[in-house]
Amino acid sequence: MTGDDTRGWEAVGRLNIAGKAFCTGSLVSETIVLTAAHCLFDAESGAAFDPTSIEFLAGWRDGRAAAYRGVRRAAIHPDYDFDGPDKAARVASDIAILELDQPIRTTAVVPFATTGWPAPGDEVGVVSYAHDRAEAPSIQETCSVIARQQDALITDCDVDRGSSGAPVFVFRDGQARIASVISAKASADGAPVSLGAGLGALAALTAQLAVTDGHFTSVSGALPTVNRGGSGASASAKFVRPGE
Repeated sequence: MTGDDTRGWEAVGRLNIAGKAFCTGSLVSETIVLTAAHCLFDAESGAAFDPTSIEFLAGWRDGRAAAYRGVRRAAIHPDYDFDGPDKAARVASDIAILELDQPIRTTAVVPFATTGWPAPGDEVGVVSYAHDRAEAPSIQETCSVIARQQDALITDCDVDRGSSGAPVFVFRDGQARIASVISAKASADGAPVSLGAGLGALAALTAQLAVTDGHFTSVSGALPTVNRGGSGASASAKFVRPGE
């Protein structure tokens, strides 16, 4: 995306995590950032990062951000298990929210509204950072929904490391609304696909932050990778562990 192209997308930003990794996040209110739950865990140890070690850089591009904020607290989907044996279920619950230490109140950064599931065949878009485009966001507006599988959204959007937590947008009535969060890449019928988590728990997570100090599921283990030689119907995506 060029500088002009990024206008209107400043509420998507890079999450710098404990000086060890980064993900993508999106602002859904003045104080709440939506991302993937697995971003909040150390891939080597499985331990949860201290939320205060995370920084949100709204609209980060070429060394500058539209807003810089620290994170005060975090909440993850109550069913998310970082090392759970059911990897499809892990994707379906792979969402988390971060409460910023200060609100972002600027006309340059407008939070996105959320919406329900898109239907198979619907066009969607993804705005993300990734390991090969860490200093500026990219947008893919021409991908589409393939199917849903166990409450995970399967699309043909192009994602890579760092895209975790990126918003999947649907475009209705001239507005972009977030319908899903990128969790992983996979393969279906030999073609690369992306897997996204739904937002059904978003309201409960927001309420959780209002009455608690946040919550982490106590888990350990490595992040899943995917079998690039997976087979089956286009609505199926097969996972394997690293090294398997």
